[in-house]
Amino acid sequence: MASGSTLIHASEPARALANRVLSPVARGLVAAGVTANAVTAVALALSLAAALLLASGRFAAATPFIVFASIGDALDGVLARMSATASPGGALFDAAADRYQEMAILAGLAIHLREDVASLAIVLAALLASFMVSYGSAKAEALRVPVPPGSMRRLERSVCLCAGVALVPVARALVAALGAATWLAEAPILVALAVVAIVGNASAVARLRVVAALARPTNGEAPGRTQAVRAP
Repeated sequence: MASGSTLIHASEPARALANRVLSPVARGLVAAGVTANAVTAVALALSLAAALLLASGRFAAATPFIVFASIGDALDGVLARMSATASPGGALFDAAADRYQEMAILAGLAIHLREDVASLAIVLAALLASFMVSYGSAKAEALRVPVPPGSMRRLERSVCLCAGVALVPVARALVAALGAATWLAEAPILVALAVVAIVGNASAVARLRVVAALARPTNGEAPGRTQAVRAP
């Protein structure tokens, strides 16, 4: 379980750093009367715009949209806590928006990379990782056990995808200037997707193992105590 433990705790410093960096911005938004739900809605709109641009291969134009959408995605939670406006409805809206945002971005990349089977497979593997990491959290909540932390959660996936998208225009310029192989032009986003796919799926398996261990019946408990909350 040593490797699983490493995966589980790897993301906490990154999340703490993001909270520290975004706290001043959140304070300014609170003072301006901006709500967390408004930030979530704007981030969702920016992600959908980025997805359309990525589908057409316009990575340079998509970069500011995906970067600001990712910042908004991290900022809304900080804002909700700081303004003491966190609520079940807001959390549901945020979680749903997160799923739509990420699926839209990956769908845009899948459309762009659809001509190459290997590249499309990498996108689908990243999509699976995204789904399974989130599923681990949902399953833990359904089984009423603590949600285990883990690497390649939403924040880390956003950073990887933002970096990959932002570096594609640079790679394209270098390929054109040096006359390098054309496939290298999109190597940054393929590497980013591969990292999400490999680390994310490994993290998902580690998290599900922890959830399974926490949900295991103890002496005196009925073996079927989780059936009533089994997810569909």
